[in-house]
Amino acid sequence: MSLPAAVIEEFRSIRPYHKFEGHTRSVYGVVHLPGEQRMMTCSHDGSLRVWNLQTGKQTGNDWRDGESGVNTIALSLDGKKVISGSGDAVVRLWDVDMGKVIAKWTGHNSGVVHICWNRDGRWVVSGDDEGTARVWDVESGKTVLVIETGLTQVWAVIYSPDTTMIATGGHKREEEYLKIWDANTGELVANLKGDTGTVYCLAWTADGKTLISGSEDHSIRTWNTTTWQQIAVLTGHTDEVYGIAISLNGRILASTSRDSTARLWNLETGQPIGSPLQHTGAVECPSFSRDGKQLATGCSDSNAYTWDISTIVEAAGLSELLNPNGKSLLDVCDAFINAIHPV
Repeated sequence: MSLPAAVIEEFRSIRPYHKFEGHTRSVYGVVHLPGEQRMMTCSHDGSLRVWNLQTGKQTGNDWRDGESGVNTIALSLDGKKVISGSGDAVVRLWDVDMGKVIAKWTGHNSGVVHICWNRDGRWVVSGDDEGTARVWDVESGKTVLVIETGLTQVWAVIYSPDTTMIATGGHKREEEYLKIWDANTGELVANLKGDTGTVYCLAWTADGKTLISGSEDHSIRTWNTTTWQQIAVLTGHTDEVYGIAISLNGRILASTSRDSTARLWNLETGQPIGSPLQHTGAVECPSFSRDGKQLATGCSDSNAYTWDISTIVEAAGLSELLNPNGKSLLDVCDAFINAIHPV
């Protein structure tokens, strides 16, 4: 059934709720902070910044430690710490209240491209530009596991919700772009076939049954984590898919792309929701607010943006997708924290 002309026009006129200006280079990471009042971004300009979501203005000074670009950030489950990965091959642990680095972890030999917490906050896994994934003990700062993935670059690395597995996505000429590893031993569990280009981003549904990948081949793919077979291919982007995130209720997927758009998807049907959210450059990363009604995006134009998702979803006649589906916050928090964003 076609949408009414008024609804189509509303989609076409969608504008961001706020534009966050201040970074001087691409914004590679964005996370919503607890309390629904602030968000944090990281950038190739070497800074992390905190923003007031109501005013669109920066709160406090830039967070800086060194000169290298910051490629990735991830928020701990309790919201008290942020982990970052930079071009100088260092993983940094930040205290959110102090806005300062409290630990630096070294071991990578090239830039850290992506990073992820495990559920209980005891471990962090990071991936680098040379195809290595490292697992860190947060308390000691020591490496407890090294996985040589065979990829030339690890663009995305993510824990399964039960933390028993680690998924890595990246680049390799032999078309082995997406691999699953035992999180305790580092042994290869599965090598997933389907993507025809570099895998830039990954997300795991909270129930652990589905893994989602975004790729250089413009596609988003869903995978059954019991059989490791492909379930579906979501198409619509016209260039590389750089980032994906799942709403906390597990019902909406957001994707960002080099095609200068972000898109929303109904995870229950695999169908798009509304029209693409237009940007002025490649869109690097998405992050949902905890109530699922707002989306933040980071862009290569040096800005971040927020979007009123509730209006878009309701205009599409899908307001039920904003309702909880019975999962607890603990069940879905991994999907929120593990938003992916490539360099």
